[in-house]
Amino acid sequence: MKNKYRTIYCGEVTTKNIGEEIRVAGWLEQKRNLGSLVFMTLRDETGVIQLISEDIESFKNITRESTMTVTGTVRHRAEGMTNSNMKTGEVEVLVASFEVLGESLNVLPFEINRSTEAFEDTRLKYRYLDLRNPKVHDKILFRTEVLDYMRKIMKEMNFTEIQTPIITASSPEGARDFIVPSRKYKGKFYALPQAPQIFKQLLMCSGFNRYFQIAPCFRDEDPRSDRLYGEFYQLDLEMSFVTDEDVYAVGEKIFYDIFTHFSDKEVSERPFRRIPYREAMLKYGSDKPDLRNPLIIEDLTSILSKSTFEPFKTSQIRGITVANIDKSNSWYKNIEEYIKKAGAVGLSYIKVGADMTFKSSIDKFLNEELRNELIEKCGLKEGSTLFILADSKNKINKLAGLLRTKLGNELELIDKNKFEFCIINDFPMYEYNEEDNSWDFGHNPFSMPQGGLDALTEDNIENILAYQYDFVCNGYEMASGAVRNHDIRIMKKAFELAGYTDEDVETKFRSLYTAFQYGAPPHAGMAPGIDRILMLLKDEENIREMVAFPLGANGADAMMGCPGEVFEKQLRETHIKVRD
Repeated sequence: MKNKYRTIYCGEVTTKNIGEEIRVAGWLEQKRNLGSLVFMTLRDETGVIQLISEDIESFKNITRESTMTVTGTVRHRAEGMTNSNMKTGEVEVLVASFEVLGESLNVLPFEINRSTEAFEDTRLKYRYLDLRNPKVHDKILFRTEVLDYMRKIMKEMNFTEIQTPIITASSPEGARDFIVPSRKYKGKFYALPQAPQIFKQLLMCSGFNRYFQIAPCFRDEDPRSDRLYGEFYQLDLEMSFVTDEDVYAVGEKIFYDIFTHFSDKEVSERPFRRIPYREAMLKYGSDKPDLRNPLIIEDLTSILSKSTFEPFKTSQIRGITVANIDKSNSWYKNIEEYIKKAGAVGLSYIKVGADMTFKSSIDKFLNEELRNELIEKCGLKEGSTLFILADSKNKINKLAGLLRTKLGNELELIDKNKFEFCIINDFPMYEYNEEDNSWDFGHNPFSMPQGGLDALTEDNIENILAYQYDFVCNGYEMASGAVRNHDIRIMKKAFELAGYTDEDVETKFRSLYTAFQYGAPPHAGMAPGIDRILMLLKDEENIREMVAFPLGANGADAMMGCPGEVFEKQLRETHIKVRD
């Protein structure tokens, strides 16, 4: 059946079509009345085409962004009027007839081609207009390309795509659930899945060898520039009868293939560097280190605690050496103010001058032996500066990591033309919750402890490590995963140490608890974050740019008007009463 609105797309008209009568359709982008002629551009998803008509009166009241279908003859543009910046810049269409299909209001909330300059709240309220901007529109098309490529990679590796439920049971997986009241069961609730975690483990118990899906995940977590509120997507995958190294190999292929295919930047060669969690926290002050930054944090506690400077005697001490800094005193002062605002007590620094002399307010607290130890430990040379932080055990690594990042950015040490990947592993199974005076799961409650049941019964809880791992790139967590706990005895003991009873485990994780009693295979997986992958590939600082209809930074949707009130009838049907 012929398309009555178009015979060719706007962006596909070329000199080959000269002399032909064509029909195009799209949005009226620009209109200029030159007295005897009216020049217009019509835009669709493929590009724009210039239109010309002598019938000025007919086009007089047509507003920009109205949709039209236009019939006319293609001709070469007049000499000197070609536009090399347009795909269709050599041709134009002499209009014979047209029809307005959808009229637009005369006043737009922003200029379409400059929508990214508007406030984000306005852009999201009129997102359908914002998405007409080719720069914004193309990011959503790019998303589709990447998703297609992901599926291609997964199917080449013999993964089976399986969808898992959206309406499910609430489970304590680390974030707040979105809960859904039940109409049929008074006082009962469903939940939207934080991830397909339990379902993918059940698929392994069901005999599927390799599962994946482009999975929607729902978490009531505060948004950030790199984290969406409410809903996000991940490439969820799981494999049976495998170890962590098998998952590493799959993850390395996924990330390497995607980032080399869709970017011209240098990508880390495989295998990616493995860094244990505690080493990452010490050397980089973060479990998602940016390895493009060459600065390394050194533990100076054993050296500087021997000084006569009292604050050093009871603190953990970290140092960062930077070579050849030529900055003013005010620059150093700004660095000091930054780290104080982040929560540090203060910042010391030692400038190394000629003949390896130290220039510092703390030099008087050092003897020659300590100076030599610092020179050797930190690789100090003439022109170097050693930045020193001292603080409590709980704060020092984070503060040192913030200082490392600040110095790397300020001194332009970070190579923006690289994607530096690594795998952080050997996460602690538990972390201490000072507010509750109890031990919580540090990463994922479904992970297998290293050493199995023996580790849970014989080791100190703070020393128990889990088979958990994160893929990290340029300071962002790109994927999280683990070897799963598939043994019911180990599962019960692991949850017991986190304060759960056997009854809690049986009730809250009924499906896994039951399934693991019928021959569960060892299994492991991971879940790369799709939105964050897209954000890095496009060099975007705001993850919402990569989603067609994201919620705003405040968690609200001005376009749809949510969250909003519901009818009293709906509340009654779901047995809910709203309290003041």
